[in-house]
Amino acid sequence: MTPLVAGQLLSPEYTPGMVALSFLISFAGSLVALICARRMIGADGKPNLAVVACAAVALGGIGIWSMHFIGMLAYRLPVPVSYNMPLTVVSLVAAILISGIALYMAGGRRHFSRSGWLAGSLLAGLGVCVMHYMGMYAMNMRASISFDIATVGLSALIAVTAAAAALWLAFNLRKFTHQVAAAAVMGVAVCTMHYVGMSAASMICTASAPADALAIGGSYMGLIVFGTAGAVLIFIYWVVTGNSLDTPVAAGRRPHPG
Repeated sequence: MTPLVAGQLLSPEYTPGMVALSFLISFAGSLVALICARRMIGADGKPNLAVVACAAVALGGIGIWSMHFIGMLAYRLPVPVSYNMPLTVVSLVAAILISGIALYMAGGRRHFSRSGWLAGSLLAGLGVCVMHYMGMYAMNMRASISFDIATVGLSALIAVTAAAAALWLAFNLRKFTHQVAAAAVMGVAVCTMHYVGMSAASMICTASAPADALAIGGSYMGLIVFGTAGAVLIFIYWVVTGNSLDTPVAAGRRPHPG
């Protein structure tokens, strides 16, 4: 192997298996979030905040954040890469909170709100971008990052569009087969935003990696995240559909121009 020198442009590669896992977890998280969304409002017309929280974890924590993190682990460079743990945790919490707020804005007030949908889409899309680039900033490696601004802008546009589609689908589909198809579309959209965002970065080799006592890494981290996310999704699905948190679903809800 040719020794790396400072200033050298690093060529990334992707691990196909990890890329496939990133789509699969995004699809699964989106599907469970869609199932939760139909149960957010009880028969009394009030939002069930526990179900909203489950939907936020499914969509933000798993459908979006876990997809992004596994996608980051699929990104291979010729230098070791670890991740700053505090920034990684903050990005996870941000993804969950933003998703919960966006879901509540779109459909947590007795009916689907068009104005809430638009505001929630913008909030969620920009939030996904912040989470994504915060995750990239958390990378600890023997390289610095420079970004192509046009590609960053494209990734932001994709994020807002994907968020708008996700929120609309969450409150306007009833048949399970439609929800499965919608979850696949959402998974593709989230993955597209991520990999377009990654393509905006150029990695320039530096003399050494910065010291970081709080960095985490490891060759099995992707599988650990995938397994943990899968277990959480199974738990959320069981709790929500098993009526442990849910009250009777409001009948006859229809989209409202809001």
